[in-house]
Amino acid sequence: MDWGKPRKREWGTALRALIKLLGNADDTVQVFRIMRALNGDTVQKNYRRLLSTAQGGRLAYHRVELSQRFSDRTWIDSLPEGSVGAAYRAFLDRTGYSAQGLADVSYEDAEIERDVEHPHAWFGRRERDIHDIWHILTGYQADEPLGEACLVAFSYSQTGGLGWAFIAAGAALKSLKITGKRTFTKAVLEGRRHGKRAKWLSNEDYEALMYEPLDAARRRLNIGDPKLYRQAQAELQAAGLVGL
Repeated sequence: MDWGKPRKREWGTALRALIKLLGNADDTVQVFRIMRALNGDTVQKNYRRLLSTAQGGRLAYHRVELSQRFSDRTWIDSLPEGSVGAAYRAFLDRTGYSAQGLADVSYEDAEIERDVEHPHAWFGRRERDIHDIWHILTGYQADEPLGEACLVAFSYSQTGGLGWAFIAAGAALKSLKITGKRTFTKAVLEGRRHGKRAKWLSNEDYEALMYEPLDAARRRLNIGDPKLYRQAQAELQAAGLVGL
């Protein structure tokens, strides 16, 4: 993969990957295929945006690999109660997920190489590695299709990556077909609105953020309360449709 220039959009590749993903929500490698197929110059644009922010130059200069940092369990265990990091620790314990596990899945896409030494490649890895922290910040659970659909809609507003919008739309249409109700769709659209209203999360210093009290971080970043998500979650659970 040539990180120095944007890719042409590959709609056929994206559609095939979306069909597989909607058939098996745990097939995470399809997410990375959709991103690669549709995101075009998103990484390049957002990297330039990062450099234009007050602390972006410092973050880019140090090029911390967050998958490694977030896999340091000793550090994770040291983070204070009530913090973003403590919520992330509980998330890891509850789901069994790991930062390195997500990184490994991304490399199952044959066109994604490990540890490419290019600033755009580093930024792409950084965007991948903060995904689960965004689950914590937004309140959207990772181990359910609804929570993931809401977060990808949020991510579309934050990044402009068309792949995120494609996944969110596909999940919403699948839910509408199965349930005949717009509850799921309304929650996904709420996620998109919250992403537009929130501060730009890609230029956060995530090592520092992990020490910040979770509620304070949400207020500072202007992340809205996901009321429609919780309502949809409750309705789907009551109908036995959590895994749709």
